[in-house]
Amino acid sequence: MSCQALPDEPLHSSATMAQMAVAAWQGGAAGIRANSAVDIAAIRQVMPLPVIGIVKRDYPDSPVYITPTFAEAREVVESGAHILAVDATQRPRPGGLSLADLVAQIRRHFAIPLMADVSSVSEGIAAAQLGFDVVSTTLVGYAGDHEPLGYEPDFALIREMVEAVTGRYGTPVIAEGHIWEPVQARRCLELGAYAVVVGSAITRPQLITERFVREMQGKAGAGRPSECREA
Repeated sequence: MSCQALPDEPLHSSATMAQMAVAAWQGGAAGIRANSAVDIAAIRQVMPLPVIGIVKRDYPDSPVYITPTFAEAREVVESGAHILAVDATQRPRPGGLSLADLVAQIRRHFAIPLMADVSSVSEGIAAAQLGFDVVSTTLVGYAGDHEPLGYEPDFALIREMVEAVTGRYGTPVIAEGHIWEPVQARRCLELGAYAVVVGSAITRPQLITERFVREMQGKAGAGRPSECREA
C-alpha cells in the first residue's frame, strides 16, 4: 500500500499516514510505500511491515522528483526504510548526475535494496542491467512517451516488462500505478508481477470521491483521474 499525501492535500500529516499504514496492515497489506523521512519514521514506529521509502523533492534543473539525488537517498536510509526507491527514468537528473553514478554512490555507502521506478520497458531493462533489486512500473503514464493512463494499468506493458526484466535478468517486477480495482491487481499477478502497489484508489479520498462524482454526472473524463504526482 502506498500511504502518501502531498503538502497541498487534506491528509498531509505523518500521524495520518501512520494511521493509514496501520489500516493497510490490518487489511492484509504486505508492505508500505512512504514519502519523506518523517513519514517513514512515523510508520516504522506503529507497524512491522517492510517500508519502501522515497523522498519527493523538486529541483529547478530536472523533472525528476522521486529520490532525485544522493541527499534524498540518505534521508530515506537514515529514516529506517527497508527498500530505497528512486526515479530510474532516462530524464536528466539534477546537476547532470547520471543514474549509474547515483546507483554507484548509493551502493558505496549503504547496503539497502534498490527499487527502480520506470516509465517504459527499455528503462526497466536498463535498471536491471544496472543491478537494481526490483523494477516498478510506477512512472508509466507519468513520464516518457507513454500516453497518460486512466483507471486501468497498461497490462500489455506489464506483461512485456515481466518477460524482459524478470525473464531475462531475474529481476522482480512490481506493478504500480493506475490500479483502481481488486480485479486489476489480481490480473497484474497473473501476468507475472511479483507484487502490486496500490495507492490513490485507497489512500487519496479526494480522488476516490472525484471518481464517483464524475461517473454520477456522466462526465466525459470519467475514465481518467485528475493529474497527480503518482507514487
